[in-house]
Amino acid sequence: MPIELGPVDWIVVEFPGSTFNGSIAPEITSLVDRGLVKILDLLILMKDADGALEIAELSDLEDGELGELRAFETELATLLSEDDVISAAEAIEPGSTAALLVWDNLWAAPFGASVRHAGGQLVASGRIPVQVLLAAIEADDTEGA
Repeated sequence: MPIELGPVDWIVVEFPGSTFNGSIAPEITSLVDRGLVKILDLLILMKDADGALEIAELSDLEDGELGELRAFETELATLLSEDDVISAAEAIEPGSTAALLVWDNLWAAPFGASVRHAGGQLVASGRIPVQVLLAAIEADDTEGA
């Protein structure tokens, strides 16, 4: 049976002032339940006021901090090296908590398999941050007014 994999993405989502409480879990659960993504890795990164980094697995945290995220714990793989995690954590401001999330885009797996079967390969990809898109839309609205 051929393996169908979609593109694998990762993000670091920062919660300034360490306000992370797991309230993002229902939307992640919805994406998983609809078969759009598969969560491959999920870490919680915490920086104290001096910038010292603490890396936590879901099993290291209290249920109250996680919300429904605990449900993904048994399905997770460790894909990122410690160096990868430390490098990603450089974007986090001191005194903040962040979620580092890695997922497989299951919705794109059939397309990826089709490209591979046709002899094609991915040679470049990118992502435009939401903040950049919103700024561009706002600028267009301001120019049009």
